Amino acid sequence: MRDSQYDVVIVGTGIAGAVLAKSLTQAGKRVLMLEAGLQAGLELDAESAFANYQSYVDTFHYKANPATNGPYPALQDAPAPNVLDIALGDPMDQTGYLVQMGPLAFGSDCLRTPGGTTLHWLGNVPRMLPNDFRMQTLYGRGVDWPISYDELKPYYELAELEIGVSGDAAAQVGPDMGRANYGAGYVFPMQAIPQSYQDKVWIRNAQGAKVRVDGADYDVSFISMPQGRNSTPNPDYPYSAIAWEPASQRFAPQRVGAQYQVIGSTWSPYTGERCEGNASCVPLCPVQAKYNALKTLKQADRSRLTIHTQAVASKVRIDPQSRRVTGIEYKRYQQPDAGGYTNHTAEGTLYVLAANALENAKLLLMSGAANSSDQVGRNLMDHQVMLTWGLFKHEKVYPYRGPGCTTYIPTFRDGAFRKDFSAWISPVDNWGWSWPVFSPGSDLSDGMNKGLFGKALRAYLADRVPRQALLHFECEQLPRPENRITIDERFLDRLGNPRPVIHYSLSDYELRAFAAAKEASDQIFAQAQIKDYTHYPANEGDQDVVQWQGKTYQFWGAGHIVGTHRMGSEAASSVVKPTQQTWDHDNLYLVGCGNMPTLGTSNPTLTLTALAFMAAENILKQLDSPSRQGDAHEQ
Repeated sequence: MRDSQYDVVIVGTGIAGAVLAKSLTQAGKRVLMLEAGLQAGLELDAESAFANYQSYVDTFHYKANPATNGPYPALQDAPAPNVLDIALGDPMDQTGYLVQMGPLAFGSDCLRTPGGTTLHWLGNVPRMLPNDFRMQTLYGRGVDWPISYDELKPYYELAELEIGVSGDAAAQVGPDMGRANYGAGYVFPMQAIPQSYQDKVWIRNAQGAKVRVDGADYDVSFISMPQGRNSTPNPDYPYSAIAWEPASQRFAPQRVGAQYQVIGSTWSPYTGERCEGNASCVPLCPVQAKYNALKTLKQADRSRLTIHTQAVASKVRIDPQSRRVTGIEYKRYQQPDAGGYTNHTAEGTLYVLAANALENAKLLLMSGAANSSDQVGRNLMDHQVMLTWGLFKHEKVYPYRGPGCTTYIPTFRDGAFRKDFSAWISPVDNWGWSWPVFSPGSDLSDGMNKGLFGKALRAYLADRVPRQALLHFECEQLPRPENRITIDERFLDRLGNPRPVIHYSLSDYELRAFAAAKEASDQIFAQAQIKDYTHYPANEGDQDVVQWQGKTYQFWGAGHIVGTHRMGSEAASSVVKPTQQTWDHDNLYLVGCGNMPTLGTSNPTLTLTALAFMAAENILKQLDSPSRQGDAHEQ
């Protein structure tokens, strides 16, 4: 069976695919989207859409440990990684979706559903720093990007408008940061969400603290975190929409109406207009005050958009003579766990893979596509999260009030030390000890082990849990070709498609950062009057436990899956051009985190959204060119 021909066929309805669908349909193009997951209420009336999302909330409530993907349907015919299923061991015995070949486990997951991983993301949206784009030139590490911060800057502004960022742009100062990065007078669409009471205690005790790390001195500062969640519209923000300007062939922000309009939930514009402080941002915002990509998809011109759900892309079909893509083959299942499917082919003029970095790479490897450089699947990166935790000695700070993070430490995002070890960003977490030791359940067990029951146990918990502090260090990982995803015919899913086979390790560059981060943490805790309770497993053989210079450290995945089809200036060493068009096939584009050559210290969603707007411009230029052939215009 074959679909009608479209201008553009997009695989994936996460934020990258949603930005493309909205942008292209509003510019008059016909778009077909293929989504592996179930429908998520976008096609339904408001009442049914509410019931669909409420089912996620209900699942979250009754699951003992919902983790990141827990509230959402687990589809056997379109499986996704799950942090609860990540383990090393005999690959033939691994039951999770990812096949972990080690030597370390890749500890991050993503979500295959309409809206993608934005349904369970935290919502932190700091920009990358200018120096992040020049790692090789400045520090002799990694690679340089083929584009600069200044080239991406206008697209960052589009991304911040699309997501509806809340924050204080003037507060974004620190190493390689400053007002010039945002532009004089720049403000975010919405005002900053207030920093929590806990944050204010951190700031009161430790703002300006002197920290010595690896022989150098640093001043610690705490600044508000830009967030993708609704607060109060900023009256000084001048825009409320994004439009395609044919004359300039650019997307530009527009003023429509009196001021920026808050986008509420997908079922009602009056629900989720403000963050309610539910503190469950991961795995879900119960009222959709946090941005998710369904909000963008809902704004597409539905008369020009067709969405096929339960449609698992299985092959990029390529004409051997022209090397052009002629279609996307996909398997459409009727029931999510029955294993049966029908075969289809989607045809268009241009094609876009907009799935996550694992699925994009897997599909290219399955198809023998875009891999003349042998870089497809390589350079897999994530932030390694090293956690430290303790108890405030003298006062209760009451975590779990407000979003998961409203403040971060920018001090170690950039500096000369990047020649020797990873940079990191340090969010001040608002979730007590829940991540590292499963508090408050662990506190309950600890109290009972001390022989406490009844009133004595309640008093113990009432004193301990409100004083919990958690600091985390998201350490930058360098691109390395041996960190990669491959496929293997021994490891297939229910539909006969390969499961991602992961090869993953850390270099000394990252391990040195753990030691430096713990050195910084000890001094910050002392300044903040926090007693350190951090402890890591003693055995190096335990999952994601490593040693550096005789000391043991543990790290967790951040869910920031980057690399696998990187952008570059030469076909021999990259998969896509700066236009995000593949070097090998002139009508195939790749979008998403997989294009990022390096990771920096930012949560990558804002950067991938900026790149998606850049790709949308290039796609429209190619579609509107006289021949509709060949390269898109270079930036």
